[in-house]
Amino acid sequence: MPVAPQPLGRRERNKQAKLERITAAASELFAEHGVDEVTTQQIADAADIGTGTLFLYAKTKGELLLLVQNAHYATALVRGRAAAAGTATTLDGVLALLEPIVECNRVQVDNGRTYLREMVFGDPAEPHHAEALSIVAQTEEAIAGILADRAQLGAPESSTLARVISAIMFLDMAASVNAGSSTEEILASIRTQVAAVLPG
Repeated sequence: MPVAPQPLGRRERNKQAKLERITAAASELFAEHGVDEVTTQQIADAADIGTGTLFLYAKTKGELLLLVQNAHYATALVRGRAAAAGTATTLDGVLALLEPIVECNRVQVDNGRTYLREMVFGDPAEPHHAEALSIVAQTEEAIAGILADRAQLGAPESSTLARVISAIMFLDMAASVNAGSSTEEILASIRTQVAAVLPG
């Protein structure tokens, strides 16, 4: 007989509630003002906690941005997987998977670019950074699955090509030259490059 999960104790519920308040406060402030214009004190005040408590959940403002953006990225990936399932070609499948991720990243361009910088150069020992890298790995696995299924590529080739496609997307989103580009322009550029590297 399976054991029912134990309900969270009061301390754990309080920790979870604080994390939710921090995430909501940081998300709202970052979206409204941009990450560079928001202080940790403003986030702590909006979440109704002390700054010392805030730093127990995220040690830097970069980690706070990762916390917020990871949740958005994970949701975008779920949407992308669903959209890709309804496409017919390899290229359309890959682009349908990536489109919600690009849209998510471009909601606030400076935040999106800072998120990518934190992901690349941040401390991988920090939990929110590790989570970001895990979501990237899941994205690459999803791309590899499309390539294996539709382009009939073997596991090593599909995994390698998935990393190349992931790099194309991240570079296009992060590049300074694209800071003023629309989501549609970014996606068109990604489509052209992915079409060039797909076999056949």
